[in-house]
Amino acid sequence: MRKKIFLALFILPLTGIFIVNCNNEQSAKINDADQDSVQNSIARGDYLVNNVAACFDCHGKRDFRFFAGPIVEGSEGMGGAVLDHKLTAAIPGTLYGKNITPDSATGIGTWTDEEIMRALTQGINKNGDTLFPLMPYPLYNNLPRQDILDIIAYIKTLRPINNAVPERSLMIPISMAYPPNLHKNFDQNKRPDEKDKVKYGEYILSIADCINCHTPRNEKGEMGDVFSGGLKFTTPAFTVFSANITPDSLTGIGAWTEQMFLDKFKTYREKDGYQFDPGKKNSIMPWTIFSKMNDDDLKAIYAYLRTLKPVKNKVEKWPVEIAAR
Repeated sequence: MRKKIFLALFILPLTGIFIVNCNNEQSAKINDADQDSVQNSIARGDYLVNNVAACFDCHGKRDFRFFAGPIVEGSEGMGGAVLDHKLTAAIPGTLYGKNITPDSATGIGTWTDEEIMRALTQGINKNGDTLFPLMPYPLYNNLPRQDILDIIAYIKTLRPINNAVPERSLMIPISMAYPPNLHKNFDQNKRPDEKDKVKYGEYILSIADCINCHTPRNEKGEMGDVFSGGLKFTTPAFTVFSANITPDSLTGIGAWTEQMFLDKFKTYREKDGYQFDPGKKNSIMPWTIFSKMNDDDLKAIYAYLRTLKPVKNKVEKWPVEIAAR
């Protein structure tokens, strides 16, 4: 009897230690998995923000002393870019890229994930104000929830920058610009299978918001033939028209092979490709950002563009200046 009692007293503590150790190991594995999930989300958000959505195109500073205005290092997320009707007639007033760094005073440091998600997908900020749809929330409204969460996860890792940005000044009521039929059920949004190049290319193209620059607009701001180019951009240093990227063989990219399309972007992956002063022949297109997309995503974009209706629209990208008489 004493032996049984001794064995029980000896074995039970060991069993407890074994169970505790197993629980600790299991918890450690769960924590490691959670940490991996967070890091994967941030990495995906990094790729989308920096290479596809080109967020710092508006929410940072660009240096147009060089071709395509590469982002000034250290300005990521601080905002302040002036976007107005002088730049393009598609903007009815003056807008400023907002500070989206986690700065609590001038950025989004006090915003919750839900508030950031609402701004990204519904165009409604923390204070309940409506954002002008130059911020492409109508397109982001169709993104899978995880894409939005990944973008938010990455943005929250940015270095906080104290930079107060002026308020916008519009020439029309914001209600005239707010798009209809935005939904809130993101679970219905699915990320296309990468094997379906056309569908996946359409998805990537929507994140990059190519449609708004490569589509002409009339004086009322109404869109013409999508992706047919011809939208005018005027800066103090140069004037440029967006290119026709429909598959028209004469005026678009119909004669381009997939490799030619890919090589056009690869040119700007290294600094040697854009660290030069092009003078009047600069580009508003953020080549240095989009060039960092991976090859498969660029090939998917090409595959989708090939399915568009060819539109004959010859665009002179840089207008010839007429000498003063």
